[in-house]
Amino acid sequence: MNRDIIAKDADILLEKLGLEGKVPADTRFIAVETDGIAPDHPFSGEKLSRVVALYRARDYDHAVELTRRILLHQGAGHSLGVHSTHPERPVQLGGMMPTCRVIVNQAHCFATGGAFDNGLPFSLSMGCGSWGGNSIDDNLHWKHFMQRTKVVRPIAPQEPTLDAVFADYWAEAGK
Repeated sequence: MNRDIIAKDADILLEKLGLEGKVPADTRFIAVETDGIAPDHPFSGEKLSRVVALYRARDYDHAVELTRRILLHQGAGHSLGVHSTHPERPVQLGGMMPTCRVIVNQAHCFATGGAFDNGLPFSLSMGCGSWGGNSIDDNLHWKHFMQRTKVVRPIAPQEPTLDAVFADYWAEAGK
């Protein structure tokens, strides 16, 4: 991230990168094909600019692997987007990725901040949960600024057995 290009229009970005006259004058963003994911691959991290990193995946499983590596490098907890006609894929991604939001068949850049047609509260700040070092895992909104008091009285205990809590996990991973 470079403060000279964060949130700047493409003409400023092109000037700072020395690309004036080397690309069409109406260029609005820069796409960079890359395959590296690490601190020494700056396009694999958050850029907050009009630069997008493009990765080529051999197939869906490879795309999932790349996405997981990118999230773990820089972005754990935030969100991921998927366009798919397979209804099970978003649920699988939600269960296996370090992400707080799986944006399905929507323009990710708009949907993650909330929309009338997706149920997420409108926000400019998305909590990333413990994956991202945050205390919340949802879109920061007005409810987070409300103080509430809970009056708590004893109730009949509803303590689950270990088998009830871990049955699905043990069935998959073994006891």
